[in-house]
Amino acid sequence: MDNHHIKRRGLVLGSLALMLAGCTSGDGPPLGYRFGFAMDPDFDPRYRRREVAYTGSEPPGTIVVDTASRYLYFVEAGGQATRYGVAVGEEGLSFKGEATIGYKAEWPSWKPTSDMIQRKPRLAQYADGIPGGPLNPLGAAALYLYQGGQDTLFRLHGTNAPWSIGRAVSNGCIRLTNANILDLYSRARIGTRVVVI
Repeated sequence: MDNHHIKRRGLVLGSLALMLAGCTSGDGPPLGYRFGFAMDPDFDPRYRRREVAYTGSEPPGTIVVDTASRYLYFVEAGGQATRYGVAVGEEGLSFKGEATIGYKAEWPSWKPTSDMIQRKPRLAQYADGIPGGPLNPLGAAALYLYQGGQDTLFRLHGTNAPWSIGRAVSNGCIRLTNANILDLYSRARIGTRVVVI
C-alpha cells in the first residue's frame, strides 16, 4: 500500500512539473502570473492605490503625474481621483509637460535607448531588447507617451522592482506596480491627456 502511495505521489508531482514547465514561454509570463499582481507588495503604505479628493482643474479622464510627491492621479468625476504611488526619473532625466497616450501594450518588449546605454554602459547587454514577461523592466503593461504624433520614448509602465515605488530611480519613465499599471491600463484610452509636473 505504501509503495502504491509513493508511485501515485511521484506521478502527480511529475505531471505537475511538466504542466508548469509547459506554461512558460518567451512570449509572456508563466500561466497565472498576472493573477498574483493583486498581491504586489506595498513597501510603503503611503503609496498604496486609493480614491482621494482632487482639487485640480483637469477634466475627468486626465492623468496627472506629480513627480515631486511621487503620485499619479487618474482624474474622475465629482472632484475625485484614483491616486497611485510611482517611481520617477533620476534627477535631470524626467519627462515634464503634456503628452497623450499614443499606444498601449500588455507585456511590452523593452530595448534601451542609445542615451541610456551611454549613461549606463551595463545596459549594452540588452541592446537587442528583452521580450515581454516577468523579467522585463516595463512590467505587465505600458502606456506610451506621444507629443505631436511622435513617440517621446517615455512611458507609464509596470515594474519588476516594486520596491522602487516612491523613489527617483528610473531613466525618466514613470513606474507603477504591476497591479497598478494594469488598473490604470484598463481606465486610460488612446488619446488620454497626460500632464507631468
